[in-house]
Formats: sequence, C-alpha cells, structure tokens
Amino acid sequence: MVQLSAGICARLHGASPDDDDLFTGPHIVQFLSIKKVSGGNSGNTVDRYRIIVSDGINFVQAMLATQLNSMVHDATIGKHTVVVIEKLTCNYVQEKKLFIILALRVLETATEKIGDPKTCEAADPSSAVATPGYTTPVPPAASSSKPPVQHHSNNTPASVKTGRSSIFPIEGLSPYQNNWTIKARVTQKSEIKTWSNARGEGKLFNVTLMDDTGEIRATGFNLVVDELYHKLEEGKVYYISKARVNLAKKKFSNLANDYELSLERNTEVEECHETTNLPMIKYHFVPLSGLEELSKDSTCDVIAIVKEVAPLSEILSKQQNKTIPKRELVLVDQSGFSVRMTLWGKQAEQYNAEDSPVIAFKGVKVGDFGGRSLSMFSSSTMSINPDIEECFALRGWYDSAGAGQSFQAHSNTGGIGAAIGFKRDEMRSLAEVKDAQLGQQDKVDYFSTRATVMHIKADNISYPACPTVGCNKKVVDLGSGWRCEKCNKSFEAPEHRYIMSLAVADYSGQAWLQGFNDVGLAVFGMPANDLVEIKDSNDAKFNVILHKANCTTFNFSCRAKQDEYNVKQSIYL
Repeated sequence: MVQLSAGICARLHGASPDDDDLFTGPHIVQFLSIKKVSGGNSGNTVDRYRIIVSDGINFVQAMLATQLNSMVHDATIGKHTVVVIEKLTCNYVQEKKLFIILALRVLETATEKIGDPKTCEAADPSSAVATPGYTTPVPPAASSSKPPVQHHSNNTPASVKTGRSSIFPIEGLSPYQNNWTIKARVTQKSEIKTWSNARGEGKLFNVTLMDDTGEIRATGFNLVVDELYHKLEEGKVYYISKARVNLAKKKFSNLANDYELSLERNTEVEECHETTNLPMIKYHFVPLSGLEELSKDSTCDVIAIVKEVAPLSEILSKQQNKTIPKRELVLVDQSGFSVRMTLWGKQAEQYNAEDSPVIAFKGVKVGDFGGRSLSMFSSSTMSINPDIEECFALRGWYDSAGAGQSFQAHSNTGGIGAAIGFKRDEMRSLAEVKDAQLGQQDKVDYFSTRATVMHIKADNISYPACPTVGCNKKVVDLGSGWRCEKCNKSFEAPEHRYIMSLAVADYSGQAWLQGFNDVGLAVFGMPANDLVEIKDSNDAKFNVILHKANCTTFNFSCRAKQDEYNVKQSIYL
C-alpha cells in the first residue's frame, strides 16, 4: 500500500530556502498534472514543465528541472504518477516560492487522484494528521521505477552545508535568489576580448559553468578580468558566490538558460579540491545521420572519429579586418555518415591529435553548406578520447570494422537544381513565391519557376577554383602559382567556376537569383575559363556575350532561404 507523505506540501509552503533537510527528501507525492509552459521571448528552445504536486491533503506547484524532461517525453511520469522526490530546491520569483524538482524516482501510476487535496492557503493544518493512501499493492523496492537517464552525472545535494553559504544548483539561480554559492565546473573559457568605441575602451572574458542541473554563462569586465581570468581554468571545479544574476543576452550565448552571471569585484571564487561528488560534463549526442533533421544554426553535441585532418589555413575576416586560423576535420561514426567540422582560432591552431582520435564535441553549430556541416563556436568545447562509454564503443567499432568502411557525406555536390529537379506541375510565379514568403520562415524552401533573364552582374562572375576533381575550393594566387589549402597542392593555373547574380522576371514580377557553375554553363554556353579569358582580352566582346544572355527564358529549379548576414531572402539555383 502506497502512502503519501502527508503534510509535506504544507511544510514546503511554509519553508525557507535554507531548509536543507526538507529539500533533500525523500517525499512520496502524487503528480496531479504536468503542463508545458511557454518560454516567452527568451529564445530558449528547451521545454519547461509545471507540475501540481499533491500529498493527498494539500497541493503546491513546482517546476521540473530540465534534465528530467526526458521522463515527460517518454511518458515515465504523467497525470496521477506517484513518485519519491529525492531532491528539490526553492527560489523566490515575484515574492512567491518556486519549487524546482531536481531528482525523483517513480513508484507507480495510479488510476485516480488520491485524497481530496486543497490549496495550502485554504487548508486546515490539523488535517495533516491524516495519512492518505492508495490501496493498489506496490512491487517491493519500487522495482518498476525508471530513474532519469543522464550522461555521466554525479548527483549532489540541492543545498549542502559546507562551512560557507548553502550550495545551490545552477538550475535554481534567479535574480530573486540571494546568498547563494554554486559548485560548478568550468567547461569553457574565452580569450580576453577588447573593445574601443565613442564611450571608451574595455575588455571582457566569459566562461561556461556547469553542474548536474544545468549550465550558465558568466562574464567579467575590465578590473574583474585582471582578478579572475587567470584564476579560472578550464576543467576545474570552483565554489562561486556573490555574482549578479541577470537575464541572458541570447545573441551572445547558445546555452539553454534564461539567466547569466555577471562577475564583479566582490565575486568570490574558490577552487574545489574535493575528489567526489564533482559535476561532470553531460552530453546529448546526435548521430551524424541525424544532422539532416536539425535546423540550420541550431546547436548539438556529437561524438565521432576524426578520419581526416586538413592543414591549418587562414581566412580574412572583413568584419574584424584580420586573419583567423581555420582547420577542417572530417568526422565519421557508426551511422555510416561523414561530416565536415570546422575549428577556428586557438582551437584550430592547438589541434594536434593523431591516429584517428575519438572526439566529443559539445554545443557545435549546424550549417547547411554543401548539405550539412558543423563548426565550433567560441563557447563550444571538444574532449579528445574522453573517459565515457560512448567513446569506448566508438573506438572498438572503428578499430574492428569502421576504418575500412565507406561513408555517405552530407553534401549536395550535384547542385540544388539537380537535386530537386524541375517540376512543371508545381511551377510558381515570382509573385507567388514572394507572397508565400518562401525561405523566410527559418527554413529552406524549394520551388520551380519559369522566368526570363533581364540582367547579369558583370563583376565577380566567377572565382579561381582548385582543378582537383571534386574539390572546387577557392585557390590563392602566390604570384608563382595558385595554391589550394584544402588539397595542400599548388597549380600553374586555376579552373574558374561561375558564381553569378542575375535578375529575372515573369508576368507577375521580378527577383534576384544566385547561380553557380551549372547555371553559368547553361546561360553562357561556355566554361568560365573561356569567359574569363575573353573578359581579360576583349572587353567589348565580353559585353556582347552578356547582352546576348539577356532576354533568354529558362526553367529554374530554386532553393530559397533567408540570408544569414543581410536578413533577406536569397534564392539559389
């Protein structure tokens, strides 16, 4: 017979945030409802769930910690589920208590509500003497329970006395919480960044902190940089207190947390020298075959074998007016797919792993160049040959069979037009494309249209590409030859490939389209090398060729997407 912990809701209703014994349970309760709440305009894509918790006499509201969301998704918990709450914490939001459930264990799912619970405000305290129960027998030791699945986490108490202020979970931090201390691991530390504008000069750095409940970004400015930058080291665990909790600036962070920390001059940072109950990095790995299901610019965690390593190269950043180191890796996993991963800055310079290592990447950005690609943010992390189960499984697979296997690349080397084909029965006018806002809903749309070329931009109509079959990367003019950084080869001359912008029109309107080599061959009827030679030797003849290409009608197979830089629609052929 399951008996609920009668009176626990009334005790929680009257509790103070430092009532450690109360928040470390265990408490047997029933969930009366579980409801997903809106994330508002925070940009947070992680689901949050509000739960009505009952002890059979009273009920209170609580939030489910995000690391337990999988229990809702796989229906481990639901309406009328009876659970043991093993750990929770308390925040104050707009002068009201907010309880967050950090750990629980399922006993069973009842068929109906137990008792007749009332709100704590209307409850009679003397009613707590009763002990509501549910008469269905329960298997011994709650063998039917299904604990939450987490990657490599060590549970720590929600609020632990350590001779300092109580240890709070990162999940529980808010601007309304005072006198807290977190015990967190530094998973990422940025370089020191400087700025100079009309209001003055300054510098800053940021770190990503994590514990078993979540992650949060912390930033220090100016004098704080001098005091704390060298004190905080990646991989180490610290006690941190007296930082200010602010709403997160989502444009600077990809973490699933509505808040961030501002490190101040009175912020206290003390290294934790304990060897047990330390927070470990948690991953939510996506197989490489599953990248197609993720939207462009989303973030994910992957673990894979490094099959190929390109030499270090550089690109010129027009925005920052400086060169940025770059290195590309080819990753593979058991799903049979490969993907290109780009490292930047120090991550690219310091990469020196050998012998096809296993690397766990956390918080990398998904791109759609060539199909699907990955790249590291400044806040992304990678762990080479980590001591986790997934690494050992991947290593064993690759050494026994994967090394000789062929892999499917995330690529559209045949061109978008070739990939989707022209669909005459689904043709749209240019006005219909505009009215339907194709490519403007944070996703890629495909369509077919018939239009006439009205104008072709003559400048930058091609680029010098690597002659190696299948490469097509832009080559660099060294004076004495042309060099491809990807292939690590030099050539006497490049093979020019078309990259063109053309204005087209139909009966309903006009649009600008972007085309690549296949489009240029169709429009001009000659390779880009020939057209470039004509342009360099006979400008008048070049202009005649451009003029003849105008007023020609084509069937176009198009891909529409929102431009990442100018936030406008771009249509690619």
